[in-house]
Amino acid sequence: MRHAFENFGRNGSTKKNIWVVQYPEQKRDDRPVEEGGQFRPNFRGVHRLNKDEDGRVRCVACFMCSTACPANCIHIVADESPWDDREKYPKQFDIDELRCIYCGMCEEACPVDAIELTPHYEITGLTRQELIFDKSKLLQVYDQTIGEKPM
Repeated sequence: MRHAFENFGRNGSTKKNIWVVQYPEQKRDDRPVEEGGQFRPNFRGVHRLNKDEDGRVRCVACFMCSTACPANCIHIVADESPWDDREKYPKQFDIDELRCIYCGMCEEACPVDAIELTPHYEITGLTRQELIFDKSKLLQVYDQTIGEKPM
């Protein structure tokens, strides 16, 4: 017990300055460490579903991300593609963000780079259902992070 008081003092401060962020008033710097920020370059956050040059979903519904996922949190329903350059497209694409372990296996398995992990870590919702990201929510994340480099 004496050791704890020596390190933390009576008012909660240490002998050395503690690095504390008063969240949500202060937020961490979202840049990588190499650029003066606080994130490692391999940090994995919220998923996004990428679009191609024509604005279509890049995913070809090959189910490789779903198969590679160790948490089994990716669910895809495929349908015939209305475009001539691919056979299938995802009619439904859901990721359960609460079940995901953010390992990046889905990103590595995707042959067309359709799914990526962003540096964003703030995922909020009042219910579990709000944290199951469907195709429209994943595309919305893409629109918000289009100028940022994925992890």
